[in-house]
Amino acid sequence: MHRLTVVQLLPAMQSGGVERSTLEIAAALVRAGHRAVVVSAGGRLVQQLLDSGAEHVTLDIGRKSLLTLRHVPALRRLFAELDADIVHARSRLPAWLGVYALRGMPPASRPRFVTTVHGLNSPSRYSAVMTHGERVICVSQSVRDYVLHHYAATDSSKLRTIPRGIDIAQFPRRAHPDRDARAWAMSQVPGLDADAPLLLLPGRGTRLKGHVDGLRLLAALRGSGVDARLWLPGAREAGREAYIQELEAQAQALGVAMAVAFTEPTARIAQAYAASDLVLQLSRKPEAFGRTVVEALSSGRPVLGWAHGGVGELLEQLQPAGAVVPFDEGELHARALALLRQPPPLPKRIPFTLHDMQRATLDVYDELRRH
Repeated sequence: MHRLTVVQLLPAMQSGGVERSTLEIAAALVRAGHRAVVVSAGGRLVQQLLDSGAEHVTLDIGRKSLLTLRHVPALRRLFAELDADIVHARSRLPAWLGVYALRGMPPASRPRFVTTVHGLNSPSRYSAVMTHGERVICVSQSVRDYVLHHYAATDSSKLRTIPRGIDIAQFPRRAHPDRDARAWAMSQVPGLDADAPLLLLPGRGTRLKGHVDGLRLLAALRGSGVDARLWLPGAREAGREAYIQELEAQAQALGVAMAVAFTEPTARIAQAYAASDLVLQLSRKPEAFGRTVVEALSSGRPVLGWAHGGVGELLEQLQPAGAVVPFDEGELHARALALLRQPPPLPKRIPFTLHDMQRATLDVYDELRRH
């Protein structure tokens, strides 16, 4: 077996889906006997990366400043010193730096270039760099369609659709109701009781996650006589205090302040799913994939979400009863009532696994190595 050296480029190793995919592919490379190197500005996930057997090189390649171009020669030297086989860019600015660095290398020793389109970024010449890979990985069919629609010159034969995947073992199917999980949740969520229907809306403290839609749904359900509660783990974040105050004022105005909990992110998200009766995915902006949908369904909990982007794609395939025309509040309310009264049949098997995602990505590297 030829031992590959793969260098992944991204802004930082702090948190988020891009970082998670970087860790997952680095771990898969090491397990397969290859060398995995990540270049970023660093962050709290670097130790996890190193623990997997991968390597990290600290370069601030994500800062939006002309000064960042000074890193191009350093990247070029690094690719040469490592004798890199593949350079894999996961974000726009690092991708541009990677393109410039590779351009200055002799063709015979130049690594092959891969990009992953992780998000539905606004179409522009700046964003177009994510279509410049010799192979372009799209994290969902929605992303593939988006790329071909907005970047019509892209050669579709170089696109590879590789959905994100989850480790099913971390999200085992749990009985409903799960009394142990609910007892744990009650210790986390003030005002939650053992039997009230619990809605869960996980997500960062940003308007894009649709927290207000969740509050309005809660008010509508309670107005219908359903004694529901809403838990929003992840909404409360350092630096987002003004946003939380805004949400708390909205909850007060809607008359649901006593039935909602805004908390920090939880490391026990699988247990939070198990404690809930209905999981919400109400992102205002179409998401590229929608990992929450897969995690919740794997845990045995129904999902209700706006049917656009990757979330709509996943719901259509795995649990159509949870897909609602974006921003139709009346339909959202009606569908929530129906799902709480009669949970829908859930998929027997979740097709979006971490193992499949890792294997398919390593196959792309191998494909380039052989050509």
